[in-house]
Amino acid sequence: MNVSAFTPLCNRVLIQRIAKPEKIGSIYLPDQAKEKPEEASVIALGIGKDKDGKDVEFIVKVGDQVMVSRWMGTDITMDGNEFAVVKESEIMGIIE
Repeated sequence: MNVSAFTPLCNRVLIQRIAKPEKIGSIYLPDQAKEKPEEASVIALGIGKDKDGKDVEFIVKVGDQVMVSRWMGTDITMDGNEFAVVKESEIMGIIE
């Protein structure tokens, strides 16, 4: 499936997590460090409708760098790349 052919529904956002190095210098990061919130890039936005059919204005926009919890969202693979679909409310903040 092509990423440009995918549109999330309702208040969902397609993100791509930004990989962090597992090793910094000669120090390997423990698994606990990997469970902390992580950065992601917003790839696509939903159609802007909530479950009641009301219009929703997104706070985030395509291209924003955001902070998300490691375990939020549903992981999917498209074009051989890993993505996640999260609700906008699951995004903790925008990184300036």
